[in-house]
Amino acid sequence: MDLYNLGTVPWLDSQLLYHALAYLGREGLFLLQPGEPYVCLGYHQTAAQEVEADYLQQHNIPLFRREVGGGAVYLDRGQLFYQLIVRADRPDVPAFKDAFYRKFLGPVVETFRDFGVEASFKPVNDIIVNNRKISGNGAAEINGMMILVGNFLMDFNYEMMAKSLRVPDEKFRDKVQKSLSDALTTLRRELGEAAPTLEQLSARLIERYQPLLGELTPREVDDELRAEAERLWREQFSDPAWLTANDRRKTDLRSVRIAEGVRVIERAYKSPGGLIRATAIERDGRLTSVHLSGDFFLFPAHSLPDLEAALEGVEADAAVVEAVIAAFFESQQVEAPGVTPSDIAVALLQ
Repeated sequence: MDLYNLGTVPWLDSQLLYHALAYLGREGLFLLQPGEPYVCLGYHQTAAQEVEADYLQQHNIPLFRREVGGGAVYLDRGQLFYQLIVRADRPDVPAFKDAFYRKFLGPVVETFRDFGVEASFKPVNDIIVNNRKISGNGAAEINGMMILVGNFLMDFNYEMMAKSLRVPDEKFRDKVQKSLSDALTTLRRELGEAAPTLEQLSARLIERYQPLLGELTPREVDDELRAEAERLWREQFSDPAWLTANDRRKTDLRSVRIAEGVRVIERAYKSPGGLIRATAIERDGRLTSVHLSGDFFLFPAHSLPDLEAALEGVEADAAVVEAVIAAFFESQQVEAPGVTPSDIAVALLQ
């Protein structure tokens, strides 16, 4: 398998390259760190609900929406990224995503332990130490390729993350920062001066991955990969419509005329697999204008609008809604690690 041990790269390359490799149908492992800070939005999130766009613009912090689920996150040089792209039909790639995470995050857990950090895997896709996350991870399936993305948190700017996230009121900003500090740790926080360098981490992770992936052959970014990355940026990721695609599916609830038999639903529910944001309009006991977003993972990712459509006109009863979602999951072969049909029904009608 090809190894792209690239060191520090322009921030945009830290997202475009792994997408491009997947679209080319090529396998590989990227190890890199972004040269500049940016905020990365999850595939199923709505930008207006999740990030402080004005703050990012004022401070020249780019915003990128990836084709991988999960939540919005502040990224910078204090993190080492690993990005693995493998064929989904390989016999050694587990069909179920829970098993996929557990298998291919094993070398990451081992690398942490090699440097004295007693890390462990926590489903759905976290790596923790002393009940704090030290590595955030996600997966996606693109063009018949399975993608695993994650990071080693060498250091983390809790303040910038708190300022980048949308909060209901400014008085909550300090609480968000404290919550982040309580929930996230870093190698420097755990090991102090004994923390490994990014180069040491990369070298050890390569050693740990080789038994799973076979010989890793060093490669540079070639012309085909660069051209595909540029095409994706030009045709998709640079388009403001891509960034706000989930926002535009959502009905502006302020425009809904409240009348007898009409109820506006706007809720958030924390499931084991992530936060589910649900909005809908209930008219005469039935759901309309259903919109779902959040930091969860859905496979296939593009099935979310179809699920919303399947819920249009359904009786606003939790048991009925759960049954419709369960039937949709089965018929469309949808997998949502840590999120059940019941969770989505509760998010809509708790």
